[in-house]
This record gives sequence, structure tokens and C-alpha cells, in this order.
Amino acid sequence: MSLTDTKIRNAKPKEKPYKLMDGLGLFLFVSPNGSKLWRYRFWLHGKEGLYSIGDYPMVSLAQAREARDKARALVKQGVHPVRQRQEVHLRQANEANNTFEAVAREWMDHKSVKWSEVRHKRVKRTLEKEVFPEIGALPIKEISSARLLPLIRNIAKRPKRPAPVTALLVQELCGSVFRYSILTLRAENDPTYALRGVVERPRIKHKTPLDKKDIPVLVGKLANYGGSPVTVAALRLLLLTFVRPGEVRRAQWDQIDLDAAEWRIPAPIMKMRDTHIVPLSRQAVGVIRELHRLTGDRDYLFPNIRRPKSFMASTTLNQALANIGFRGKFSAHGFRATASTLMNEMDFDEDLIERQLDHQERNATRASYNQAKHLAKRKAMMQEWADYLDSLIRGADKVVSIRSKKAA
Repeated sequence: MSLTDTKIRNAKPKEKPYKLMDGLGLFLFVSPNGSKLWRYRFWLHGKEGLYSIGDYPMVSLAQAREARDKARALVKQGVHPVRQRQEVHLRQANEANNTFEAVAREWMDHKSVKWSEVRHKRVKRTLEKEVFPEIGALPIKEISSARLLPLIRNIAKRPKRPAPVTALLVQELCGSVFRYSILTLRAENDPTYALRGVVERPRIKHKTPLDKKDIPVLVGKLANYGGSPVTVAALRLLLLTFVRPGEVRRAQWDQIDLDAAEWRIPAPIMKMRDTHIVPLSRQAVGVIRELHRLTGDRDYLFPNIRRPKSFMASTTLNQALANIGFRGKFSAHGFRATASTLMNEMDFDEDLIERQLDHQERNATRASYNQAKHLAKRKAMMQEWADYLDSLIRGADKVVSIRSKKAA
């Protein structure tokens, strides 16, 4: 006799488990603790099998009969229903582990052993912000070039803030994830390969000088910058000394002599591979004294935020300039071009400017002689340059006294 909902509801637990038969192998297993479980009993290849369907009342009588009928159909085809369900669950689990996001996170974990903490966070943040919301839930093997193209183009051509560099970074990171999925046998191709050239990398004019009127703007924005005061000090020192950004980032306290107002950059750091003496104006000395209160207990004037025993990261200065409104317009390398352009316009001695820029003589004997000969003049020039910058910042039209070629 077939079961009814009323009979099932009224079934009470007994001291021992018992069965309520419904028909065609379906029965309700009632446990002493009161639980009721639907099961289907079948025979396949001469062996008995039990197929669990679910708990009552979560699985109703009608749903249990439907599940039994599907299992019976498999048995008639010679398919074991339990094993078939296990295969379905395994396939679903594999699909969940093979989404773009799942593979990308696995790839990040794999790479984290070699990456710095900063790089790992940067990659993770980019993928979570730009990529996962769009394609993270898709099976990685089903993602095509056509699916990636709008993702990359939309980033590059954002209406309010186009980000071609970010688009290229996203394309590069996605390519790495796809290549990792190929190595782990979860995809067969890298769809980013066909998208090469879709976004052009913008040309950054690293050596474009600031216009004279832009210097007070930049200094004013630095004064109100909400970022690290150490980064601000580095940019101010670049403006006052116009050494190379890499030389500023690597500056160490044992290179600085504030009493002599000199910064001696050792030969291994210099592009020309010779010790370079940088005269320090009163303003530059003031910046360094302020900085000493912040980093004087470290080896480097400008330590790395994440790794205090190392020096400032190569992207920090340009990122700060971008943050205050100079993205794509001016870079840290441009301070040298700015000083060279303005000082030549103001008739400073060309040889002094070139020596200060470390565009020095290749002949070692002549270079040594010229460095000693010009040092005192360069000190005077650098002080006048700093005073000139102050006058620009105050809004004066010109410096009262400017050393000319004839005076030099």
C-alpha cells in the first residue's frame, strides 16, 4: 500500500528503526531519534544498492517519488545512481574551482612566495576591483577574447578617468592567470594573446620641464598633501638639488654633511660612476633637518614604508605627483629638466649647470679638477636657485640678484 502524507506525519519513532514502504523500491526509514529519511532500494548487476534521497519533510512524498523515478531510469540504463550523483558533485566542485576567480587566487598564492607583500596586495586589489566583478564567476576555459575585449576597453576609455595603464596591467595579469591555467590543465589557450595592441601604452614625457608658473602650484599642493611627509621631503629635495630620482631614493644619512652643507653621493650610485658632490642650500639643509626627526634613526633618508631597512620604492614619487594633479603631465625626472631650462634662461654659467646635473667630463683628471674648481661657484649658484624658487612661491616676478655667466 502506498504512503500518504498523513501516514508519514503520524509515523512515530520506536525503540528500533523501521521502514514504511511506498512502492517501486521507495521507502521511508524512521529512526529511534525521530528522523525520517527517504531511500530507494534497487538491484544492479545482481547486487543490492541503496540510494539516499533526503530527509522528510524537507523532501516531500511527491519529490521523493520523482527522485526515485529518475534513479530507476538510470538503473534501467545500467547506471549506478549513487556513483552518477558522486560524479555530478565532483564535476560541480571542479567547475567551482575552475572559475577565473578561483584560478586567479590560486595563481596569486603560488606567486606569493616570490612576491613582496606590497606587490601581492597590489595585484590582489587590481583583480578584485577590475576583473572579478566582470568575469570572476565564469569557468576559465569558457572565457574568450571577445569576452575580455570590452572589459579591457572599458577600463582604458572610462568617461571620467580613462586608465590605459590600468587596462594594460589588467590584460597582463589576466594573461598570467590564463597561462597558469594552461599549465594546470584547466584551459587550452590564452585569450589575451589576440588582444595585443588593443590598448596603446601612453607615452610619459619624463623629462618635460615644469613651466615657471607651475612651480608655486606644485609646491602649494605638496604643502597640503595628505600623504607621507617623507615623500613630500623627497620631492622638495629634488626641486632644490635636481639630482636624479634614484639618487634621492637611495640617499643615506652617512652621505650628508650638514655642517659643510654637502651631500656626497658615492660612485656606485651615480650614473657616471664617479662621486658627486651636491652643494646644499639653506633651504635644502632645512628640509633635511626636518626629515632627520622622521627618519634619522634609519640608514636611508627615505626608507621604504613596507621594508624600513630598504629605500623608497621607485613608483612612490611619481604616484605622489599623480595624486596632487600632475598625472601624465610631469614626473620626478622632470625636476632636472626644469632646473636646467630655467637656469639657462637666467644666464647661469652653463658649465656649472652641467656639473650640477652630473653631466661631467669623461676624462678623470679634468673632471676632478673641474669639480674642485667649480664647487664654490656651484654652492653660490644653488643658493641663488633656492632663493629664486622662494621668490616664485611668494609670488615675486623675479629674484633680486641672479648670478650671470659673466659674474660666474
